[in-house]
Amino acid sequence: MNNFRATLSQRFPALASRDFAIFWVGHLFSLIGTSMQSTALPLLAYRISGRPFDLGLIGFAATLPTFFLALPGGVLVEHIDKRKAVIFMQIVMMADTFALAFLTLSEKIEIWHIIIISLILGMAVAFEITARQAMLIELAGREALPNAIALQATAFNLSRVLGPALVAPILIFIPQNGEGWIFLMNGISFIAIIISLFFVHTQYRASIEPRSRTMLEEFSEGARYLYDHSSVGMLVVIVATLGVFAFPILLQFPVISKDLLGQITDTKSAVDTRNSLLYVAQGFGALIAAFSIAMSNTARQRGMRLLLGESAFILGMLAIPFSRSLPLTMIIISLMGWGSVTQLATMNTLLQLQVPNDLRGRVFSIYLWALQGIAPFGSLLGGWMTEKFGLPYMAIICGLISLFIIGSIQIFRPKVRQSAN
Repeated sequence: MNNFRATLSQRFPALASRDFAIFWVGHLFSLIGTSMQSTALPLLAYRISGRPFDLGLIGFAATLPTFFLALPGGVLVEHIDKRKAVIFMQIVMMADTFALAFLTLSEKIEIWHIIIISLILGMAVAFEITARQAMLIELAGREALPNAIALQATAFNLSRVLGPALVAPILIFIPQNGEGWIFLMNGISFIAIIISLFFVHTQYRASIEPRSRTMLEEFSEGARYLYDHSSVGMLVVIVATLGVFAFPILLQFPVISKDLLGQITDTKSAVDTRNSLLYVAQGFGALIAAFSIAMSNTARQRGMRLLLGESAFILGMLAIPFSRSLPLTMIIISLMGWGSVTQLATMNTLLQLQVPNDLRGRVFSIYLWALQGIAPFGSLLGGWMTEKFGLPYMAIICGLISLFIIGSIQIFRPKVRQSAN
């Protein structure tokens, strides 16, 4: 047993920290419930309204708070106990999910309910994600931080395989209000991470500095760091491009499963199963990426990983419109899942390792704002383009824009790759 623990600690150094290990297990259980809800919610919304634009609108509502709250949130996080902040936000998210479950099970759910609930959830997430990312180094320590980031990505993407895989049988065996039971399960799953956070200690926590400057002055310091360190600043440009033009296609899985891959003889169960399989495929590719990074995350590999991750996602996006086969589409989406996690985990690691402790919260909040804060407008754009021109045109146009911007950065600003080596 001792040899096993020693081997595990060598391979996954973050798990040598009791506190990180407890948090990781609780977070995994919660993420499985969240992934189940993320799979069922767009399907429910699309069945209620039948409009791709509404899927984009829900994505807009879920990410709009990040546009307004991520930047001030990054400043506030540096002056509060991050563990307590995560606990509070998880409780808010749990209450929001229980409200969604009640409305669905009582058959009172409407599109505007989903939009409001998504908006509240987005407000909590805008603060929680920044606090949680900044808390990782306090649980695992600086030396184990790259492994902690990779293991968190592994948990997230393991949930993206298990969550959708659980959704399909639930919806088949509970055709009436099956989504409501899924939302209820997700609400219960939040208890796991909340309990785990009560049992951990942030032993690597730096002392909390009292605020001596205005919020604007502190934020400006973080922005100046990005301006002075262009290799980090370009990462923010890349994630902004992904958030606006690339990732919104992930909100359109119900359209792919029902319209692009649809058959005349389709039943509701067939569409539900196909939709879940697409999410499973995405999660499977993402899980492989996260696990491989957790196993080996040396500095010399990160530049190539960043380039390969970007290529896999964008080229997969351009290939989707030409596939009318479920197995082929699942392979393409698996590659996109691998690409999304590979590039995001790599950029997250680069950012957190390069940025000083006293600037990490502020700089990460700018990164989060670029990824999710302006994403609502990408969600609306993607939903509008899909409804107006069809998903194939949306995927090709947005894929080419992403290829041009990110490809130009890789060609003309090679420091992005050099900083990763």
